[in-house]
Amino acid sequence: MRAISQNEFGGPEVLHEIDIPRPEPAPTEVLVRVVSAGINPVDAKTRAGGGMAGVLGQPPFVLGWDVSGVVEEVGFGVHTLKPGDEVYGMPWFPRQAGGFSEYVTAPSRHFALKPSTVDFDAAAAVPLAGLTAWQILHDAVHIKAGQRVLIHAAAGGVGHFAVQFAKAAGAHVTGTASAAKHDWLCEIGADQVIDYRSTRFEDVAGDQDIVVDLIGGENALRSIQVAKPGGIVVAVPGGVSADLAAAAEKRGVSAIPFLVEPDGHALTEIAALIDAGKVQVEVEQVFPFSEIAAAHQRQESGRAQGKLVVRVAP
Repeated sequence: MRAISQNEFGGPEVLHEIDIPRPEPAPTEVLVRVVSAGINPVDAKTRAGGGMAGVLGQPPFVLGWDVSGVVEEVGFGVHTLKPGDEVYGMPWFPRQAGGFSEYVTAPSRHFALKPSTVDFDAAAAVPLAGLTAWQILHDAVHIKAGQRVLIHAAAGGVGHFAVQFAKAAGAHVTGTASAAKHDWLCEIGADQVIDYRSTRFEDVAGDQDIVVDLIGGENALRSIQVAKPGGIVVAVPGGVSADLAAAAEKRGVSAIPFLVEPDGHALTEIAALIDAGKVQVEVEQVFPFSEIAAAHQRQESGRAQGKLVVRVAP
């Protein structure tokens, strides 16, 4: 089968197509024929030697964790899925899943039936970003109706799901994004949007119960200032540094790190929201499998609205 591999860390140019044996499902696993695969910041970071490179080790390896496709075979003990089912998932994260290939195998419960109202491209855009937003809000901070939530990089992959999930939970949602994306963010649920290029969010977005920082570094430290005492700042890129922990303690705020994990049950709940029309999936561009390097370049620009997807099936 075709797959996209790399023999060294580096820029998008290190990615190349290879031919490898098709995997076979072990007991409790399914074999999925991949139709589309999502691109995430962690893919580009890992390709360059950051991200999950410490988990995967040295190249060669096949990246890709977001997939949508069709179940081809099921292993012994699988009762939740059957051949022919259209599924989506984030298998094995943070270990190698090999999503940038024509077939993947993983435990059946790493997948869920894909939303019936969207195509494979849109479904592939959901798992990693959607699960990150879902698990932050529902598992890490236990969001409640009436809370005030600030989401940085609100127009990105994780951000646009976090805006919608927070709104669906009954929160007052503020997001940071460039001015061109404000109208769209308001359409999908943001109550307030701040242009980070012209306005310091500290000046207009105080007293937040929850801050979801998807930028990291100095932005996380600044976010401590707008979280009210007893509030929570979720530091996604980079985790909680010593400086961030000290600033949080001084203000009486909790600063917590976060890493997403496979969760078929949550994907089923997310699919229900999408099919009910309560959550939109934003796909900026779908790239052919042969142009995956260009998809990585666009991802690294930091300007994509929503998600980028690669079409694996011809």
